[in-house]
Amino acid sequence: MKQCFFAVDLGATSGRTILGTFTSNGLEMEEVNRFPNHLIEAGRHFYWDIYELYRHIIEGLRIAARKGVEITSIGIDTWGVDFVCVGKDGGFLRQPYSYRDPHTVGAPEAFFTRIPRSHVYGWTGIQVMNFNSLFQLDTLRRNHDSALAAADKLLFMPDALSYMLTGQMVTEYTIASTAQLVNANTCRLEDALLQEIGLTQAHFGRFVYPGEKIGGLTEEVQRITGLGAVPVIAVAGHDTASAVAAVPAMDRNFAYLSSGTWSLMGVETDAPVITAETESLNFTNEGGVEGTIRLLKNICGMWLLERCRTEWGEIPYSELIVEAGTCEPFRSLINPDDALFTNPANMEQAIKTYCSDYRQPIPMTHGQIVRCIFESLALRYRQVLDSLRNLSPRPVEALHVIGGGSRNELLNQWTANAVGIPVIAGPSEATAIGNVMVQALAAGAARDIASMRQLINRSIPLKTFYPQDMEDWNTAYLHFKQLTMTNYNG
Repeated sequence: MKQCFFAVDLGATSGRTILGTFTSNGLEMEEVNRFPNHLIEAGRHFYWDIYELYRHIIEGLRIAARKGVEITSIGIDTWGVDFVCVGKDGGFLRQPYSYRDPHTVGAPEAFFTRIPRSHVYGWTGIQVMNFNSLFQLDTLRRNHDSALAAADKLLFMPDALSYMLTGQMVTEYTIASTAQLVNANTCRLEDALLQEIGLTQAHFGRFVYPGEKIGGLTEEVQRITGLGAVPVIAVAGHDTASAVAAVPAMDRNFAYLSSGTWSLMGVETDAPVITAETESLNFTNEGGVEGTIRLLKNICGMWLLERCRTEWGEIPYSELIVEAGTCEPFRSLINPDDALFTNPANMEQAIKTYCSDYRQPIPMTHGQIVRCIFESLALRYRQVLDSLRNLSPRPVEALHVIGGGSRNELLNQWTANAVGIPVIAGPSEATAIGNVMVQALAAGAARDIASMRQLINRSIPLKTFYPQDMEDWNTAYLHFKQLTMTNYNG
């Protein structure tokens, strides 16, 4: 009997549901529905609309039911760190804040006055970013937030949506690891940190790992969708963990770049790498599948261009890429991770301001701005990869680019030029594929991640980009390092 897996893949700007099936020809993926994920700005805060996301998931399940698809299981992955406060009656106390909400500006520094930064990093191995759940929760507590004060449980985003489908509350390991609340060595929530923010283990759902069953669809969801008691599986709930599981590598001598709104570059290790060097470089040790650790760095990715396109009236990517390719190379460069680009009112103006502040030519045309973004990202990737080469327990012989950014051939070529090793692009749907893979493992339809990676390599078209014009890119890299020296942290 053919097994069909329903993957819910939610990113910070859009979401989709996908049906995945393994056949003798490999993996077949069919998109069921796709939808936007908009931030809601109200009362000086930014929220996610979890009920709208749930509505779209239900619609995807209804479409599958109308097609007569026999769904083996369902899995949900989302972006990291954000969470929902749940009351004693099981209801959500308000819409969840977005990690882009400005209320956590300066939050790490406030927290580190009570527990030293080195202690927090030593426990968690997680990159310090102001929006990590630890700092969101500490901020809410210091601000006497009424939802947190009344919360009986805290559910990370994929776990909250699974709860809406099943009525079961869990805390999935990979998504929890992004919170800076999980001890990297024990792979459990760290009591010392929970105590500092007034929480206990009881504030979280049953702790589960990728591949464990959460529960079946509630009678209400069965009635609404026309499905039976389909099991919901805890996949790698963090979208990057799902994407990395789907890297189509034939061995482990690789680095990965999950390219989307965020770029996440890293290597896979068998144990946390928590040293003075990784702390100073602000590298993160997030949970992966099959007991692995994702040693990685968060880099601001296509968020820069997505915001510009919003301001420009959604000009097609293809037009912007063609125009960027004709512009003067290395005219203006930026540090993509500068705080100026976190959530500016006008991204184009923020880029121009940065270039002006660093006494560079100001990009004036759309093509010049896009070229500035792409070249800067490629050079930032090299900067991070140079650090990873020193930290990885294995040689880095290729860079696998996965996610939506793997379709950007211009950026892929420039990345290969910058990093000096082959760049292998694809699959673009890596997150959904990884989601399906974990479901397949849970159903006994697959043996292990390594064999499934080899299957993906054989069944999905990949494109390899080889380094070119390296002398020019090496020169540009020297300039980029000088430019970013004042605020570089890994």
